[in-house]
Amino acid sequence: MAASLRLRGAASGLRYWSRRQQPVAANLAAVCSRSMASKTPVGFIGVGNMGNPMAKNLMKHGYPLIIYDVFPDACKEFVDAGEQVVSSPADVAEKADRIITMLPTSINAIEAYSGANGILKKVKKGSLLIDSSTIDPMVSKELAKEVEKMGAVFMDAPVSGGVGAARSGNLTFMVGGVEDEFAAAQELLGCMGSNVVYCGAVGTGQAAKICNNLLLAISMIGTAEAMNLGIRLGLDPKLLAKILNMSSGRCWSSDTYNPVPGVMDGVPSANNYQGGFGTTLMAKDLGLAQDSATSTKSPILLGSQAHQIYRMMCAKGYSNKDFSSVFQFLREEETF
Repeated sequence: MAASLRLRGAASGLRYWSRRQQPVAANLAAVCSRSMASKTPVGFIGVGNMGNPMAKNLMKHGYPLIIYDVFPDACKEFVDAGEQVVSSPADVAEKADRIITMLPTSINAIEAYSGANGILKKVKKGSLLIDSSTIDPMVSKELAKEVEKMGAVFMDAPVSGGVGAARSGNLTFMVGGVEDEFAAAQELLGCMGSNVVYCGAVGTGQAAKICNNLLLAISMIGTAEAMNLGIRLGLDPKLLAKILNMSSGRCWSSDTYNPVPGVMDGVPSANNYQGGFGTTLMAKDLGLAQDSATSTKSPILLGSQAHQIYRMMCAKGYSNKDFSSVFQFLREEETF
């Protein structure tokens, strides 16, 4: 089973994984007053750029955590805050019967669940396993079958909103799984997001996320092209952004996450495209969309072009920059 899942993961355009940047440590103890008597521990696997603030929000809502991350340094601030850090996903499953995983790719998720020291080695019957990674919907379905054999429940619940929404607890969760278990999942996910939407059977959450990121990539490229053209025509970028955002071209990429440096504060373009949602991960998600489009015989003409653009960016040194750095890429590619 694990071998077949790994083959599927490897075939899903998931070769874009690179080491995540770790967030700056914060004094969690100061913000985590809790009523521990009424809350049982929750396992959390994967505390990178997104998982870190998600886990912190569970702490703020009074949930003690059992933490694991493949990079021990990512766990240090949780140790400092008094949370329990263990040495494998299996150890998390041994100590918690509700577990959230937040991992970069299908291959990472397969390893966390089905690996030699994976969750399924020690999962308890009746456990609720929620995967908030963005992975191949078919991998989610296969993991769900393996989890079900162990007497536990698996739900896919990928997120939208980025690091900013993860910090503020305003993520959108798209949930796939047995509908009778949705309320139990919603209890935890509601601590980390303002929208928790039931999509249907296992895999439908992933399907919704893939469609969302397909549109996001296209709109970000379109915003970058429009802003670049306007600047070259002599328009002030802030003025152009203002006009776009009161006109029919307005979108999230223009009014909330503008890709042009100096137009907005608090977004990656204002910080040399550091933080946020990496180009590597956008390329990976577009690869998932391309695979899904192929398997369903769905034309995604702009999506395919977006995939190629983000793959080119990865090859030209943009892998670790936020995906909005497509603006910088277009500016530098004079012959593009």
